[in-house]
Amino acid sequence: MSDDRVIIFDTTLRDGEQSAGIGLTTQEKLEIARQLDRLGVDVIEAGFAASSPGDFEAVRTIAREVRRPVIASLARCVLPDVDAAWEAIKDAERPRIHVFISSSDVQIMHQLRRNPEEVMEMAIASVERAKSYCDDVEFSPMDATRTDIEYLYRMLEAAIDAGATTINIPDTVGYVMPWEFRERIRMIKENVPNIDKAVLSVHCHNDLGQASGNSLAAVAEGARQVEGCINGLGERAGNAALEEVIMALETRKDHYGVETGIDTRQIYRTSKLVSDITGFMVQPNKAVVGANAFRHASGIHQDGVLKERTTFEIMDPQSIGWPSNELVLGKLSGRAGLRARLGELGYNLEQDELNEAFEAFKSLADRKPEVTDADLSALMSSQRRIADIPSVFRLEHIQVSCGNHEVPTATVTLTDPDDREVTDAATGTGPVDAVYKAINRLVNVPNRLTEYRVDAVTEGIDALGDVTIRIEKDERTYVGRGSDTDIIVASAKAYMNALNRLLATQDTRPTFDVPTS
Repeated sequence: MSDDRVIIFDTTLRDGEQSAGIGLTTQEKLEIARQLDRLGVDVIEAGFAASSPGDFEAVRTIAREVRRPVIASLARCVLPDVDAAWEAIKDAERPRIHVFISSSDVQIMHQLRRNPEEVMEMAIASVERAKSYCDDVEFSPMDATRTDIEYLYRMLEAAIDAGATTINIPDTVGYVMPWEFRERIRMIKENVPNIDKAVLSVHCHNDLGQASGNSLAAVAEGARQVEGCINGLGERAGNAALEEVIMALETRKDHYGVETGIDTRQIYRTSKLVSDITGFMVQPNKAVVGANAFRHASGIHQDGVLKERTTFEIMDPQSIGWPSNELVLGKLSGRAGLRARLGELGYNLEQDELNEAFEAFKSLADRKPEVTDADLSALMSSQRRIADIPSVFRLEHIQVSCGNHEVPTATVTLTDPDDREVTDAATGTGPVDAVYKAINRLVNVPNRLTEYRVDAVTEGIDALGDVTIRIEKDERTYVGRGSDTDIIVASAKAYMNALNRLLATQDTRPTFDVPTS
């Protein structure tokens, strides 16, 4: 690999999924993996194969379906974990096993409860086992930034001698500052005699808000792989946000002097897809991909940008694939126009998918004559949700009565897979509460609503409303999302989406609780 090329390692599907409240299906992981492939990431860490049968299946599916990038599975330095990782990725075009073990005194003593030499032996044995399966092996000493430096040198040298081709230095708890991290990378390069035989990688957490800064400091010192997640997802405060690292390297080539293989025009769509699938909203002032990232409120800033964009914009919005909000289609547009515009936005549909999207588009255009790119992206997200989750129950009709002197009342009609239709009504503290109680009267699935959030997709009184909810059952979380110009309808769609996700995991098939009509 050229010394001026930085490998981008995405762990959204592994560390990102460890964000509290995220639980992805195999199909959702595959969809994200395919978009990461379009983005051009070099390595996709598809999961932790030994952690559960579901994760094993997801890793194996991605390894078989996504062929260009390296596909990696994480494994503890425990031989059965390494074996499971190989079984999951062995069909990949370019497989990698990524083994890790705690290396700091505090973790060795209190988590592993072993002595340092035992840990060293476990690390060496696991790298050797991984190397017996594939040439591409990555080793991570967990909590490396709080590890005794002399012990760290010995562990890294031994791992490389055992066959590791990538050495990853994790700031597991987000402890160090950029200048400290750069110094540690420099010391590793100078004191591990065989470090030139491996790619030096970094994996930074954001507990003190330094993950992207630490990653970039390491690149400046010679690290040539950066690990992170889209939108900065991950354990606790998250990982380095890959979109920030990538655009910093792209925008400040004068400083870093390195290249990546990333198609930056895919950044916004990747961010949007990950946000949509996980249900984790991107904060408006988020760097690079936040809604306000290219908005200017100050009169001075507006005046400058109108005269010359670069006065207050260091990045071109188009360089990350930022969508326009211009009017693109209306209710008189046909399938060809819709297909063409969706193609420009990166959605390439088969004929049956186009037909379904066109029907949804016409319905939207009847209610919202100015259909923007953002509306189309929301529409496609909504269609994907419908396609990905088996519709055990379908929402057919909603009618709500409410007011400041009225008792909110909702009438809901649902249909089950046998096309049996039933209607019931309920009252609540508000229209959404009434709708959810009416649905609960029809579907006997006890659950607890833990989050309800409404976002506007576009501006204006006719904007699409996007509702995200989370429900819990048996300590598992299910995310639901729904979009509509009517926020009550969007709320019902989101609830049905979450319920259908829940029901798809149940062993028994539910039925209506009231007599069918």
